[in-house]
Amino acid sequence: MIKAALFDLDGTLLNRDASLYAYVNRQYDRMHDWLGHIPKESYMKRFIELDQRGYVWKDKVFKHLIEEFSIPDITWEELLDDYLLEFKNSCKPFPHLHDMLAELKENDIKLGMITNGYGRFQMDNILSLDIEEYFDEILISEWEGVKKPAREIFRRACERLSVKPMECIFIGDNPENDVYGAQRAGMKGVWKKDHEWGNANRADFVIDDLMELTRYIRSLD
Repeated sequence: MIKAALFDLDGTLLNRDASLYAYVNRQYDRMHDWLGHIPKESYMKRFIELDQRGYVWKDKVFKHLIEEFSIPDITWEELLDDYLLEFKNSCKPFPHLHDMLAELKENDIKLGMITNGYGRFQMDNILSLDIEEYFDEILISEWEGVKKPAREIFRRACERLSVKPMECIFIGDNPENDVYGAQRAGMKGVWKKDHEWGNANRADFVIDDLMELTRYIRSLD
């Protein structure tokens, strides 16, 4: 019987691709005095390419952009500060996020989150989505000192939720970090389908829409 559902954040609950696009669009407008010599489409396209879906931290992205586009009179540190302060204002959820979480809570499923990333930054994004109150435990890799796919962070989440790994499912978009990492820790691994990651052939279940998750959990009873 499944007693707990654990979630990744970026690409699973937070539509990071749409959020990043919205952020870069607004950043360009906000900083037009420094970025205006660059065509907006070129700046946005290059930013998104360099970001590599969040797997390159923004200090490197902004350093590269300043050099490549010869951006004067502003430092990469100032651009990074803008990202840290403003990204949360562009956060966009996947459809049915609140409905899905509410339904799981109503069915007495404990909820947890395990996300890699910087603590304050990730928590700001969680608050922006207005979902913190649904979760019994939130583990962020910087604050935990360990990150997915290490078994330890999955084990730690189980301990805090007072459940066994076999009583948990983990839902994420990254086949290695999320699905297979959770399976190696003894959980069922559910893939939130994202073709940018190829395929998750060993996933226990695959979803396109978050509301599919509630039906899957019911099927396991």
